[in-house]
Amino acid sequence: MPLTVNAADGAGGVDVQFSELIKSLFERPVFGDFTYGNLLWSFGIILLTFAFRNILTRLIFNRLKKLAARTKADYDDRMLEALEKPVSLFFLFLGIYLAISVLPVEDEVFNFFTLLFRGLSTFLVFWGILRFLDVFADILIKVSDVKGSTVGAFVPLIKKATRVFVIIVGVIMVIDNLGYSVGGILATLGLGGAAFAFAAKDTIANLYGSFALALDRPFKVGDWIMIGNKVDGDVEEIGLRSTKVRTWPKTVLSIPNNILANEMINNWSRMPKRRIKQVVGVDYGTKPETMDFLVEDIRQLLREDEGVDQEFILVNFTDFGESSLNILVYYFTKTTAWIEHMNVRQRVNLKIMNAIDARGSSIAFPTRTVHLEGEILENLAPDGKLPGDIGPDLPH
Repeated sequence: MPLTVNAADGAGGVDVQFSELIKSLFERPVFGDFTYGNLLWSFGIILLTFAFRNILTRLIFNRLKKLAARTKADYDDRMLEALEKPVSLFFLFLGIYLAISVLPVEDEVFNFFTLLFRGLSTFLVFWGILRFLDVFADILIKVSDVKGSTVGAFVPLIKKATRVFVIIVGVIMVIDNLGYSVGGILATLGLGGAAFAFAAKDTIANLYGSFALALDRPFKVGDWIMIGNKVDGDVEEIGLRSTKVRTWPKTVLSIPNNILANEMINNWSRMPKRRIKQVVGVDYGTKPETMDFLVEDIRQLLREDEGVDQEFILVNFTDFGESSLNILVYYFTKTTAWIEHMNVRQRVNLKIMNAIDARGSSIAFPTRTVHLEGEILENLAPDGKLPGDIGPDLPH
């Protein structure tokens, strides 16, 4: 419709006709039931969404990151990174949903997008929780390492179990927000879970063992442990089902956690010091006063050795052995490392040998002395034979 303006109409008439033209353009249909006005509103909302998303990312999160960078710890930086993407995507989905809501779509279509938005929002919430859990687990590991706690070794185990739980709950919540009934799903899961529990009772027992180990914390990754009298080695991995131990022949044993939870575990890595208990036997020709001096010599050399822990030292002449006079030598090394411990033990043993030699004695070895009674000697025959000694193997 051409725009005609009469001079008599004045400025007011022009304004009225221009506004009617704009109104008619906004109400003009396009693409079916849509109008230019609907499309412009929808486009405007999307434009504002991207603008607000940039403001949220560049201003708010960047400002928070700068504040977090001033702190010594990196936990706050990682938490912001974990939350940035889920929050940014949430506002993007929200803007798209609002842009669709201003369009004159059918109720079924609008309900579909409403359910889709609810499902995506729920997904983003649980995605953000999972990202936050990863950061929180790393924080627990570092804090436990600083404080010397063993809980850090079980954090990966707890983290895996928590992730599985969050994912299951998240999937159920997403399905529920998409408009599907979860009652039937839960009932099916209940029946299936009972059958699965019966078929996988060993696996469930191992999971229970995993939680028992997480609560008791008898060892951590890197510890040297002995399990009963069967397994001896270093812990390499603690999983939901089993724990892997690297043995001294360098093989890897995968031990079900159910067995570990019910076994006696000896953690050698938690020794504050390492014990040495041995018996030194000297020969029976050692005089009492020499033995007294020798015991004091061994005590003194233990007190002077830099590798020996001075809290408890025990050296005493304790027993009359079958072929030696036994001295109990009982002490601890400061180090618990195997090679260093053996070096200290060797050094002390050499000093003990020198002390025994310096006192004119010697280390005993198994001997046996046979004493012949006089009555037997008297009954010897002139040829040196004992009564009854006959046979082809005897000398003639």
